[in-house]
Amino acid sequence: MKLILAIIHDEDAHKLTTALNKNNIQVTKLASTGGFLRVGNTTMLIGVEEDRVDLVLNIIHEKCQTKKQMTIANQPYSTSPEGYIPYPIEVTAGGATVFVIDVEQFCKF
Repeated sequence: MKLILAIIHDEDAHKLTTALNKNNIQVTKLASTGGFLRVGNTTMLIGVEEDRVDLVLNIIHEKCQTKKQMTIANQPYSTSPEGYIPYPIEVTAGGATVFVIDVEQFCKF
């Protein structure tokens, strides 16, 4: 058994969940926030048998494409940005960061 952790862009969560469910793959969704852009992400927890890992990875790859977007560079963490001049930069967002982890034991109660 494997545990697949996929950190994806919020916009891709619904279409990924739908595609996984159509293939009889159950998924647990967790809300998360990215550290760089400080925007919403979704972390998917997917438990599958080893022979279905490639199927899941292919679905994630198909449904979670990267895209270019504009953001404000060097956003300050404080609420009083003295001397701060924001400027837009283009960044690559979306896609997926995926971890495949061995599961020693699986129980469902």
